[in-house]
Amino acid sequence: MKIVSIPFLALFFLACGKEKPGPVAVQTPVIETPVTSSNEIKRAEIIAFAKKYLGTAYCYASSDPKKGFDCSGFVNFVFNNFEIELPRSSSGFANIGKTLKPDEFRVGDVLVFYGYRDRNSIGHVGIICEANGMKSKFIHSSSGKEMAVIISDLDSDQYTKRFYKCVDVISE
Repeated sequence: MKIVSIPFLALFFLACGKEKPGPVAVQTPVIETPVTSSNEIKRAEIIAFAKKYLGTAYCYASSDPKKGFDCSGFVNFVFNNFEIELPRSSSGFANIGKTLKPDEFRVGDVLVFYGYRDRNSIGHVGIICEANGMKSKFIHSSSGKEMAVIISDLDSDQYTKRFYKCVDVISE
């Protein structure tokens, strides 16, 4: 087998009235990475921030982590950190946002519940931290026996009976 040098090939093409060959394209493998939207990143950041306050004491009418939180104070505090303004009172969530179907629930959406004793008014809110429809988990400041910021199951009897709606407050 005879090895031909590149300058010889260039002379050959010139002598034959043909252009010399262009550069050879080398195909590099494409490594696909999942595309993550800034909305998804923000949702994960919101939950990571909220989880820093797990165990913080329940304190009625407070949105101060040094004193403790009530449910809406906690939700308000978390979202204010990301410059998302939300109602300060749980009753203020009754008419905000588009109601989502369970298969549309996403991390960072806000769950809205009727009151513990009153099914005619809104009385509790929390943030979905693991989205799985009506089996989602949510972080909230509980005035129940825990009296602290905790993670609860939406499908527990305590919350399923009181569920009012879920709203997306991030994509609006």
